[in-house]
Amino acid sequence: MSDASAQFQADFDVSRETLERLGVLETLLKKWNKAINLVSVATLSEVWTRHFADSAQILALAPDNTLHWADLGSGAGFPGLVIAILAKEKQPDLAVTLVESDHRKSAFLLAVIRELGLKARVKAERIEETESLDCDVLSARALAPLSKLLEFSGRHLTDRGVALFPKGARWEEEVASARENWSFDLQVLPSQSNPSGVILKISGAKRV
Repeated sequence: MSDASAQFQADFDVSRETLERLGVLETLLKKWNKAINLVSVATLSEVWTRHFADSAQILALAPDNTLHWADLGSGAGFPGLVIAILAKEKQPDLAVTLVESDHRKSAFLLAVIRELGLKARVKAERIEETESLDCDVLSARALAPLSKLLEFSGRHLTDRGVALFPKGARWEEEVASARENWSFDLQVLPSQSNPSGVILKISGAKRV
């Protein structure tokens, strides 16, 4: 066990089995990254902190009765694949939908899902063309400005659903811009993995 994986286990209280599944994801990520650009090569040596921990912290913010989680623009599977891996142990009833229009990246996501037996599916299509997912939680990481994400949430979240969007240092600008056209309930939560980042927890979004 590496120092990084040991720290992850301590921070998120996961079993050795979950840690092993994340290790498989790490191996597959490094293998596939040689052929397709899943993540920056510079971050591969920091995958447990830059990608795994950054994704895992979001799971605890979901409502207790969450049964369907949708992750938009999943790319290399962050946070969606990590959520599905952790849910296998912590929330076995949780189903995850990963939306990724790039067919090479969606093939990677499917390969990981099959390898690990995750309760997840991939929709290899554009978000704008995806039928309503009717999900309890919606996530998206480094995908689009908040205003655009709220459009997606209006289409895909249930009436009582919650959106969880990790954002960087300029999150306040995005919130201010979004409030010009949207009303929403907002909680701003500090990121455990990015000192200048936050996670925006949003509900009740309505266009004004």
